Amino acid sequence: MKIGKWTACSLLALLIVGGAATCGEISTAEWESMKKEMAEMKKENSDMRKASEDLQSKFTPIKSSVEKALDSKMGPGAVVTKAGKLTISGLLQVWYSQIDNDSHGLFRDPANDINDTNDALDNDSFRIRRTELKFTIDIHPNVRGVIMADFAREASSFTPASANTGTAKKGLNGNVANVQGGVGAVPRMLQDAFITYHSKLPHHEIQIGQFKPPFGEEGIRSSGALDFVERSFIGQVGDARDQGITVKGSWWDKRIEYVVGAFNGAANYHLNGQQQNRNDDNDAKDVAFRFMIKPLKSECYGDLEIGGAYGAGVHGESANRNPVADPVRGLNRNEVNAQRYGAWMSYFPAGPVRGFWMRAEYAAFYDRNPPDSVIDLLDNDLSANGAQDNGQPFWMRGGYASIGYKIMDSRWSGDCPHWFKGFEFLARFDQFDNVQVANQDIPENTDTFYTRVYTAGINYYIKNENAKIQLNYNVVDDPKGDNRSSRSFHQVQNNNFMVNFQVAF
Repeated sequence: MKIGKWTACSLLALLIVGGAATCGEISTAEWESMKKEMAEMKKENSDMRKASEDLQSKFTPIKSSVEKALDSKMGPGAVVTKAGKLTISGLLQVWYSQIDNDSHGLFRDPANDINDTNDALDNDSFRIRRTELKFTIDIHPNVRGVIMADFAREASSFTPASANTGTAKKGLNGNVANVQGGVGAVPRMLQDAFITYHSKLPHHEIQIGQFKPPFGEEGIRSSGALDFVERSFIGQVGDARDQGITVKGSWWDKRIEYVVGAFNGAANYHLNGQQQNRNDDNDAKDVAFRFMIKPLKSECYGDLEIGGAYGAGVHGESANRNPVADPVRGLNRNEVNAQRYGAWMSYFPAGPVRGFWMRAEYAAFYDRNPPDSVIDLLDNDLSANGAQDNGQPFWMRGGYASIGYKIMDSRWSGDCPHWFKGFEFLARFDQFDNVQVANQDIPENTDTFYTRVYTAGINYYIKNENAKIQLNYNVVDDPKGDNRSSRSFHQVQNNNFMVNFQVAF
């Protein structure tokens, strides 16, 4: 605009000079003065034009740098580069647990010379529970890779949660050596390793690699978003990875979702043996299906979620009646048509009671245990070594119900002191058939007994889920035994207090 202004001024000066020439004579001195002024304006105009061109040329490299930065970003319609977009996230959980002391285990029975010790499981301890480091690379608008490792998974000598009988109490406690030597477990550091293909097929996503099969709700939920310090019994069973492929579909603003897939299905549904980081143990593959619907999702009525899941497959391979003493081709577990199913619901109401929430989940598992993994209290097994040789398939069932009230989501959050908004108060009832014993009359059959855990908890959110402190007190009700026989269990003193310090990023 300045260049045009000075040009207009020059033309105006010429017109004035021309007009003056027609109206009257101009002296030589005046003419020379005007010529000098016009020359100066011309030179100034030229200098400004040159300065403007230089300024534009200086901005060109900046524009190139911005374009290069934008080119490295991923997204629909973006230019793809070799590097892609890398996102790094992580989770750190540090626990402290205090457990009632009891040196005797659940199966202790001096009358039958059964010495089940509890010395290794009643120690108060700090623990690094989770150290997850996750890398997500968007290498293409339709392709994503995920790798997640948990370095704390190598530890194996800590007390199971929520009860010191664990998710499966089926033999004498024998990990005293683990505590004494601090030994590790089979390799489980690699957790997730999968590739997803998305946005190409409308409403669907394909995922292949190692990850959690689609079963249940709490089991596959992120460990950083748990309501309590640790998952429920069935949540811990569902918190297991396998290798396979799934197709996921979502509709109606993700209010309807379904997942179908196929997995190796190594080990079994009773959490005997390891599924992840290993080869399949037969040619058959498990099928998995999960369905979820949210019939309510509004500010007026709250959020209601209902879902169900099913899994099935052939586990094991052929073996004789005594697969330990007389195996077939070195295989030691008979085939079984294993299956599992589950259902859940959650409701987060709105209106005057917003901040309140409730969850409930149920699951059942049908499978066969490996040989010598279940105790035979009367030594009626084929090998007479006090362990079931060739157990028959059986069911394990369980479920939980939990409620909570989160202050920051309630109608009172605006009236509360700032320090009080971070509190959440919650409780849970948890029951599961985690105790397994060989039947006294037919030793190949397995009897199951349930443990109940009553939990009261307080969460304090420092920065949402990313930084929080969780406190739980668990009252453990061990099974009493079988009234139909002389079998009875020692009532272990194993109530416990647990604290979780969490940072996620």
